[in-house]
Amino acid sequence: MYERKTMPDLNCGLDLIGEVLYGKWKMRLLWFINEGFKRPSDLQRKIPGASRRVLNVQLKELESHELVGKVIYPVVPPKVEYYLTDFGQSLIPLIGAIGQWGDEHDQRLRTLILKNT
Repeated sequence: MYERKTMPDLNCGLDLIGEVLYGKWKMRLLWFINEGFKRPSDLQRKIPGASRRVLNVQLKELESHELVGKVIYPVVPPKVEYYLTDFGQSLIPLIGAIGQWGDEHDQRLRTLILKNT
């Protein structure tokens, strides 16, 4: 027996962006790749709370949504580097604005999050 995938709701721009950026680490991956951390091991060090497997899955999803690309160098062991596509680059100002909002409301958000855990 197989599991049938349900079609996501894609009724508006928020649905679309949610579908593309859904995932705990995706915005941080895009941000760090933009800052120059391009190798999987670099990204793992920047996001130590994420498993390598989860990061690989989310990087693959970002790649399938054409936000990142990767270069595989023909060396042993294989070397992989990620880069932002122009499409992915267009998200950086938005991610920066979201991060700034979080910084501006840091204490309030921390209090609310800790209260609800």
